[in-house]
Amino acid sequence: MSETVTQPVVTPTVAARGNRKERVGEVVSNKMAKTIVVRVERRFPHPQFKKIVTSYKKFYAHDEKNDAKVGDTVRIEETRPLSKLKCWRLVEVVERAVQETSAAA
Repeated sequence: MSETVTQPVVTPTVAARGNRKERVGEVVSNKMAKTIVVRVERRFPHPQFKKIVTSYKKFYAHDEKNDAKVGDTVRIEETRPLSKLKCWRLVEVVERAVQETSAAA
């Protein structure tokens, strides 16, 4: 007379995905299909001289809808490897770049 206890099936949601790294940066290229290149700025004090140093790193991110344009500020999130270089995905476009219209007279 053994009783079986069934556990409720829990589907993973965005909040339950665990701790994934997020970065905010500027789009420097969107020439590839469904891929953007995001430049992330990092500021930190130099270990010996204590001067604030700025360093940049480029990340390749998946942009399914080709939503981001060059100059946009975007938020990207770490994900499974999608290709050799691409293991980040676009979460949202934080700020759109100002589009300059040239008046040709």
